[in-house]
Amino acid sequence: MFDNLTEKLQATFKRMRSQGRLTADDVREGLRDVRFALLEADVNFKVVKEFLSQVEEEAVGQDVLDSLTPAQGVVRIVRDHLTTLMGGQVERIKMASNPPTVIYLVGLQGSGKTTTTAKLAKMLKQQGRQPLMVAADIYRPAAVDQLQALGQQIDVPVVFSPGLSPVQLAQEGWQKSRQLAKDVVLVDTAGRLHVDETLMTELVEMHEALPAHETLLVVDAMTGQDAVRVASAFKEKLPLTGVVLTKLDGDARGGAALSIRQVTGLPIKLVGSGEKVDALEPFQPDRMASRILGMGDVLTLIEKAEQSLDKDEIEERAKRIGTKDFNFEDFQAMLGQVKKLGPLSKVMEMLPGMGALNKYKDQVDDKGVDRVEAIINSMTIQERRKPDIIDGSRRLRIAKGSGTTVQEVNRLLKQFNDMRKLMKQMKAGKKRGMPKLPLKGFPDLH
Repeated sequence: MFDNLTEKLQATFKRMRSQGRLTADDVREGLRDVRFALLEADVNFKVVKEFLSQVEEEAVGQDVLDSLTPAQGVVRIVRDHLTTLMGGQVERIKMASNPPTVIYLVGLQGSGKTTTTAKLAKMLKQQGRQPLMVAADIYRPAAVDQLQALGQQIDVPVVFSPGLSPVQLAQEGWQKSRQLAKDVVLVDTAGRLHVDETLMTELVEMHEALPAHETLLVVDAMTGQDAVRVASAFKEKLPLTGVVLTKLDGDARGGAALSIRQVTGLPIKLVGSGEKVDALEPFQPDRMASRILGMGDVLTLIEKAEQSLDKDEIEERAKRIGTKDFNFEDFQAMLGQVKKLGPLSKVMEMLPGMGALNKYKDQVDDKGVDRVEAIINSMTIQERRKPDIIDGSRRLRIAKGSGTTVQEVNRLLKQFNDMRKLMKQMKAGKKRGMPKLPLKGFPDLH
């Protein structure tokens, strides 16, 4: 979502770094480029004006301009103010001291409330909570069926009784939570195509019948400033406590994430970046600011790895790396572990400096990994374990079986051998004579 903004900001700061010494005029000219980049990213113009005013006041100070690296000082100031703009610190979901905790998820139709309800239930379950979901969206066709299917997938009970109103369903969910010893009640409320009085009246009645500890507004980040306007409208009628931004993996310009806290005063508590039920995470302003500036987000990547990867299997495979025993079975298992971290383009975004390679992102995708896996799956067990036996006729058979070409099979085998040599040399601590791997990486994903 922030690719274009990241690219423009990096280009601006690169020009500033190339100048070495900076004057106040240099900084102001650079910040003008930052202003255009933010406005183009659909950030609220009032937010941009206030943000840059604060940055400029601090960036043209003598302590910055007289420092050894003034350009880095400006980048640090922009990062700090971006972090503050988005909330400054992580806002956690608040739990009731006397369970159950009641959480309403509200928003317009199509914002992703139902999916987010299930995602949040799974997240809370992983944290040791015992959630229960209430299907209170009785108007949208298949909304109840969708939540029930998601509930089965994550093994979380769903409360629904035909004929009951949303208010009655919320009350029934609270009663069921007491009976089943559940400590969190997640209420998936109905939405509309736009904000109207009927919707708001129903939500107000639900709050009066069953007060909530958290009322989270789910908004589609791809709607840009419309998301900010929707948040303002809901806030006028409901006691909102936070925002969940969905579809952060989309290709919109990202202005909602940078504007919503400043305009509405509501903290962004969670962000969704995919359709899978585990694609929800706490919103961390400092890490998001680093990613926008192309500095990566290694901490989030480490946390994802700790949650997703099989440590024992990785350690076992690692022992074989750099030895002649390392084969395609090991490599395929490693690919499987990497895929657990999410789309490769998103993993790249979390690595420092990789933001500068946005233009190569289309060449690194999960379809390329799927082709590599198809080639490996077309090999016999003996071929996977002993790649050296794969001759011309075997390569032809593997290509036909995987729906690829002999050239692609040859490329994979060559790159695999290059990688195996490289790993062996790295393991031995050698610095010279390392084989030069292709620019676009291994495996070949373009």
